[in-house]
Amino acid sequence: MEKDAARRAANSRVKSSVHTAIRRTTEAIAAGDADAVKKAFSKASSVIDSAARKGVLHKNTAARKKSRLAAKVNSAGK
Repeated sequence: MEKDAARRAANSRVKSSVHTAIRRTTEAIAAGDADAVKKAFSKASSVIDSAARKGVLHKNTAARKKSRLAAKVNSAGK
């Protein structure tokens, strides 16, 4: 039981960091700061890839999240 709880807590922290990174990127897009968007997107991509490597996110789920976020970033630049 204790091992399950520890793993669930660890996975929850990783998922939370993914959600936070995505939220920060979308907030930067809304603010219109191009430099902040670039930094936030880079950080979000790294966090998503890390979650996929750890097995918290499936690789296709990670790719989908990155792709959708990249589409938002690119459409905001236009």
